Amino acid sequence: VQLQASGGGLVQAGGSLRLSCAASGSTFSGVAMGWFRQAPGKEREFVANMWRASGMTYYTDSVEGRFTISRNNAKNMVFLQMNDLKPKDTAVYYCVADDTPKSWNETTHDYWGQGTLVTVSS
Repeated sequence: VQLQASGGGLVQAGGSLRLSCAASGSTFSGVAMGWFRQAPGKEREFVANMWRASGMTYYTDSVEGRFTISRNNAKNMVFLQMNDLKPKDTAVYYCVADDTPKSWNETTHDYWGQGTLVTVSS
């Protein structure tokens, strides 16, 4: 299984970006898909995720109300709509997915994408 993320770029503060991630592979179940990010000099952190069966979504506090995660289960895709971006959102964003349930408080997951850079200028 491979995860291919896209949609990063440079945007001014207050702007928007939409990240996309597509999973390929015949054995992919995608029980949960989501995003982590890593800012320069900082540890990788959870951003948001969405569970396939329930549709439940979870967000880190700093993006609640600004970011929206969604999925297209038929196409094994996950999206992250990011609005009202702030310079502190600057990071490499990683698409993440699991075939079996895991804690999203940790970074041990089944699949990681290559990362897409989001840069927010002030």
